[in-house]
Amino acid sequence: MNFIESFEIAAAILALLVAIIGHEIMHGWVAYKYGDMTAKSQGRLSINPLIHIDPFGSILVPLMTYFIPMLLGASSGFLFGWAKPVPVNTNTVLRNGGYNAAMQVSLAGIAYNVFLATLTSVILVSLAQPGESDSLLYIFGYLFVMKLLLINVVLAVFNLLPIPGFDGAHFLTYLSLKLKMNAIAEFFVKAEPYGMIAIIIILVTPLKIPLVIWPINTVLHLLLN
Repeated sequence: MNFIESFEIAAAILALLVAIIGHEIMHGWVAYKYGDMTAKSQGRLSINPLIHIDPFGSILVPLMTYFIPMLLGASSGFLFGWAKPVPVNTNTVLRNGGYNAAMQVSLAGIAYNVFLATLTSVILVSLAQPGESDSLLYIFGYLFVMKLLLINVVLAVFNLLPIPGFDGAHFLTYLSLKLKMNAIAEFFVKAEPYGMIAIIIILVTPLKIPLVIWPINTVLHLLLN
């Protein structure tokens, strides 16, 4: 492993932490704006990564999604993962802001990822690709911005999928309740324990191509062109 590859891995890890920790903090922050003190009282609005790291979602899953494709012959994998979910007292949010507030809490993390992806795409297109004469700091910065763009797009796409337990499903649950389509909301609630199985199926089968790879590539193309 040369130093560029080491830089790339370090940049990817840092970018992943920025993406997933900010994603969770935004859920708690929007809930706090609607009177829910749960995340704040538990210190989950802090940027301290140790508070947010989940052994499975923040360590094992990123390692699997990044390195296993490379072991199978791909040039590189992509980083996907998540932090510990920030606790939200939905009853408080609903009481103070109704279903619209609950939907805002559900989409807060995605909005953060979309904002960062847009910002980093603007920065990336303005930067020159690093060459051999550039400083190590510039090379690392370029790699970090590139990884931050990719990871935030990946997170936004995944979380928009209506997978039980993920943000897209939470949003549809509250939208269904608002529209009095209770059967749909009940389905998402009952299916939530199986959301992780759905993620694994998507990641290890060809389903990831139309559901994940194509949307990611489309968004990246739009942002960079």
